[in-house]
Amino acid sequence: MITLEAIYLLMGVLVGGIALVNARDDSNPRRWRTTLFWSVYALLFVAGSYLSDLANGVLVLLMVGTAAAGLGQGTRESVTAEEREASARRWGNRLFVPVLVVPVATFAGSVLLKGVAVNGQLLVDPRQVTQIALGLATTLGLFTGLVMLRPPLSAPVTEARRLMDSVGWAAVLPQSLAALGALFATAGVGTVVAGLATTSLPLGTPYAAVAAYAVGMALFTMIMGNAFAAFPVMTAGIGLPLVVQQFGGDVVIVTAIGMLSGFCGTLMTPMAANFNIVPAALLELRDRYGVIRAQIPTALLVLAANIALMSLFAFPRR
Repeated sequence: MITLEAIYLLMGVLVGGIALVNARDDSNPRRWRTTLFWSVYALLFVAGSYLSDLANGVLVLLMVGTAAAGLGQGTRESVTAEEREASARRWGNRLFVPVLVVPVATFAGSVLLKGVAVNGQLLVDPRQVTQIALGLATTLGLFTGLVMLRPPLSAPVTEARRLMDSVGWAAVLPQSLAALGALFATAGVGTVVAGLATTSLPLGTPYAAVAAYAVGMALFTMIMGNAFAAFPVMTAGIGLPLVVQQFGGDVVIVTAIGMLSGFCGTLMTPMAANFNIVPAALLELRDRYGVIRAQIPTALLVLAANIALMSLFAFPRR
């Protein structure tokens, strides 16, 4: 059975490769500090599930201390800017094919892999179908790009290193905020949200519950700055008890579209600084909130579409 541990292992191998490339790049003035940061991150992916909570906590604190001391960025690249521009002109819009493979394959995997069995055993962990489908789809997108573009085999790791070094410690934010969301859920915030929703909102129909869940995901994401933090709270408070358990919604469809609804909130908040504020600063925009203003109409349209899609497909018998 393919479980989430397989995806963690893939991520650990990738991040370990990033650490190795950094260690070999003497153009990075802080290469050993940067190598340590990514090495610890890789160790958490590979062995975190088998380490004690104390050991994981110590490793996280080591990452925090390393990031606080400052990470570096190398100047060596796998290809020159001129070579990248020439490749872009040659391939044109076909460069989007590997990217588009990811969402298409993720959706297909989420629908088709559920319940598939080999020799009487489920192929994929039914509790993590969407996440595993995303990991497999990303791997498929990578192989599609390798077959199309035929770069050196080291290109995926070296280019991943270039991207991750540019992002820096902010790359860890999704996991950190997801852990924060899990902490909130354990503390009972989801129960409080459920109580407020059921007493303050008219949730007598499945479609009202869907709207409350999707809009709540967007709003709580705007407050927290990341959908990963909002997801466990809103799903425990509204998604599972109301949409899934009370009204019989399909848990895979509800949670997948619910997460996407949270991302709509990401587009509309300055709390998601790594997405909305940092790019404005890098681009030297006069309006520091210009990125958010440009994204709000799209976010609202996608949120409305999410509510419609969840209402249509989460309740097939209604």
